[in-house]
Amino acid sequence: MSEQTTSWNVALVGGGLAGTLLAVHLARAGHRVAIYERREDVRSARLVKGRSINLALSTRGIHALDEVGLADEVLRQAIPMRGRMIHSERGELSFQRYGKNDGEVIHSVSRNGLNKVLLDAASRITGVSLHFQERCVDVDPTSASAEFENVQTHARRRVETDFVVGADGAFSAVRNRLQRLDGFSYSQSYEAYGYKELTIPPAAGGGFRLEPHALHIWPRRAFMMIALPNTDASFTCTLFLPLEGPHGFASLRSESAVIAYFERWFADALPLMPTLTQDFLAAPASTLVTIRCWPWSVGDKVVLIGDACHTVLPFYGQGMNAAFEDVSVLGACLRGSGDDRQRAFERYAGARKPDVDALAHLALENFVEMRDRVASRSFLLKKRLERGLHRLFPAWYIPLYSLVTFTRTPYAKAMARAHAQARAVRLIVLAGAVILLFAGIYIWR
Repeated sequence: MSEQTTSWNVALVGGGLAGTLLAVHLARAGHRVAIYERREDVRSARLVKGRSINLALSTRGIHALDEVGLADEVLRQAIPMRGRMIHSERGELSFQRYGKNDGEVIHSVSRNGLNKVLLDAASRITGVSLHFQERCVDVDPTSASAEFENVQTHARRRVETDFVVGADGAFSAVRNRLQRLDGFSYSQSYEAYGYKELTIPPAAGGGFRLEPHALHIWPRRAFMMIALPNTDASFTCTLFLPLEGPHGFASLRSESAVIAYFERWFADALPLMPTLTQDFLAAPASTLVTIRCWPWSVGDKVVLIGDACHTVLPFYGQGMNAAFEDVSVLGACLRGSGDDRQRAFERYAGARKPDVDALAHLALENFVEMRDRVASRSFLLKKRLERGLHRLFPAWYIPLYSLVTFTRTPYAKAMARAHAQARAVRLIVLAGAVILLFAGIYIWR
């Protein structure tokens, strides 16, 4: 395996989580990286709107952070969540552990706090430059040049570089330019659901109003609300409803309608949310979209990472972790392909595409599970069976959630293994039933 020897100039479009982490990876490998971000610097902005405040960090993301020595710093600012706390319609609570012990947890992290850590880390490295409020308006995939417009002055500049990275999210300007190329495939699929973010503030004494070491879920079959803890003792709630219909956002346009809806469906949460109506009516519902595209690179000049090439629904808590895993895989491919960037880009995309396609499927399935099944007896029985099998046969049986969240098993392999395990369990149960049947017939003869 040949090692890379050349130092490159990189224009990285998008100063969010995946972009800044990749900048740190590339700069520590000796490359010069210029980050261009259309928004203002989150480290000085008073309020950053439009993105989820909380994210769930797990094994894949922690590994990518650890590769550049940032995992411990991030985890010090995170809150471990050991499982799901289910809120019934009557306000009864039940706890469902994620892993086999308290060592298998996911971590609630602040998006802005994590972005600040990554930006600080990038800014400390010689060879990294940060450019904010610079909107990408064009990319030339044949010459690896990009044009940016300052959102305040409208002044434009063209940047010549060795390669361009599109890390600019689901509605990527870089990908949008690639979509005009012959042979580029793109698809987007919107759900009939949307979401709004609400808040449970700290208690009067400054403590948490709910159990802090859990992801809280109010499952209501066709819709749901979740809440993740923040380090200031508040919770960020996300309400997922149909966009239309009697249980949808379209029917909730007044304070009285919102209050009545919460009294009916989320009665135990309502007293904890003093700014509910203001939060709810302040902004329209955000949409949920899955985006796929191919190819992810053009020669050795342009490459996409994260949501720019694979936007998934948020219901497995893996969007950020998958994007961070992109960074880790891309970095490894660049290091292992010598100076052949095109080969590195193709190896990276070929390795990741089957996995993020599998993740898109898993995320949609988990939405149905979270809103419809987590409170059902059959689901709870299935989870007890999974935990029991995992304890008895830890090397053979690992639940799908554990494979996805607590290991770095590729998503596609995790899904295939889970299906194989399920088939084996069904065969064992069927064989046991047949044995019991014949034993019964023998005894009663």
